[in-house]
Amino acid sequence: MDMAALRKKAREEMKGYCRVCPVCDGRVCAGEVPGMGGAGSGSAFGANLEALKAWRLNMRTIHGVKQADTTMTFFGQTLSMPILAAPMTGVVYNMGGKIAEDVFSEMIISGAIAAGTIGMCGDGADPTMYQGGLKAISAAGGKGVPFIKPRAQDKVLPLIRDAEAAGSIAVGMDIDGAGLVTMALKGQPVGPKTFVELKELTASTSLPFIVKGVMTPDEAQLAVGAGAAAIVVSNHGGRVLDHTPGAAEVLPAIAQAVKGRTVILADGGVRTGADVLKLLALGADAVLVGRPLAVGAFGGGAEGVAAILKKMQGELVSAMLLTGTESVRDVSPDVLSPRP
Repeated sequence: MDMAALRKKAREEMKGYCRVCPVCDGRVCAGEVPGMGGAGSGSAFGANLEALKAWRLNMRTIHGVKQADTTMTFFGQTLSMPILAAPMTGVVYNMGGKIAEDVFSEMIISGAIAAGTIGMCGDGADPTMYQGGLKAISAAGGKGVPFIKPRAQDKVLPLIRDAEAAGSIAVGMDIDGAGLVTMALKGQPVGPKTFVELKELTASTSLPFIVKGVMTPDEAQLAVGAGAAAIVVSNHGGRVLDHTPGAAEVLPAIAQAVKGRTVILADGGVRTGADVLKLLALGADAVLVGRPLAVGAFGGGAEGVAAILKKMQGELVSAMLLTGTESVRDVSPDVLSPRP
C-alpha cells in the first residue's frame, strides 16, 4: 500500500482533529482533549516518545542469527508479531466522525487479524461504542479484546458478561481512563478502583482479565495480586494527566517487580519496529499501537491498519537482525544503550 497516499487521505478525513504530522509527537495537538492530543500541556504525550528516544540500539552484525522470529502466543492465540492494536473509541469527538464507530472497530479488529495479530476495542460515553467493538470481535470468532472504562461495579459486570457472550479471548479495563474529561462531559462517571473492587472484577469471569494503566511497581504488584492475567504499562497516551513519565521510563522497574507473574504489555509513543524492540528489551512481552492505526483506518480501512502493522513488523525484523536478536520471546537488555 502507498503510505504517502494513505496518510494524505487520512489527513483529509481527520481534518480539524488530527493533522497526521510527519512526526506524531503531540506538539501540534497539545491539550486537544477531546481530540487526538494529550491533556494540559501535552507533556505526557511527548514523554512517551522522549522515553523511547532515551534508549539507543546496539548494532551487532557478527553473530549467527540469520532469521528473526517475531511470533508469540497470547492467551491461546499464535500471533505473527508482538504488536497489537490498542483499544480506541470516540471517533466522533476525537477523530472527526467520518467513519462510524462500529465500522472503525471492525477495521481495527479485521485489519489486525489480516496482519496476523490481535486488535482491541474500547468503551465510551455512548453504549454503542462498546457494543460495536464486541460485534466486530464476535464476527472475527472472538479474536479480539474489549476494554471497559472504570465505571461503577454494577455497570462493569454486565459488560463483562457481554464480552464473554461475544467469545472474546480476554477482557480488560483501562483504569487509566479514570479521569477522562469526555466521559465526565457525557454524564458517564468513571474513577479509580480499589484493590477489593479490582479483585471482584477479575474473579467475576473465567476470561483472562487485563488491567491497563499501570505506571508504578507497587500498582503492578496490586494488579497481579488482584488476579490480573496481564497489565498494560500506559499513561493513556498522555491524554488524562499532564506531566506523567513515559511508559518506557517506568517499564524496567515494573518488569523487575512482576516479570513472569503476569503478561506485561506496554503502549505509548510506539511508531516503528525499533520502538517495539526497545520496549521488549525493557521488559514488555508485547506492545500496543494506537494513533498510527487510527491513521491507517482513516486512510486505508482495514487494509490500511494491516499495512501499518506489517510495516512495523518488517522494521522489527530488521532491528532484530542488526542487534543479534533471534526471537521476540527472548530479547536481551544488552541490545540497548542509554542515550548520552
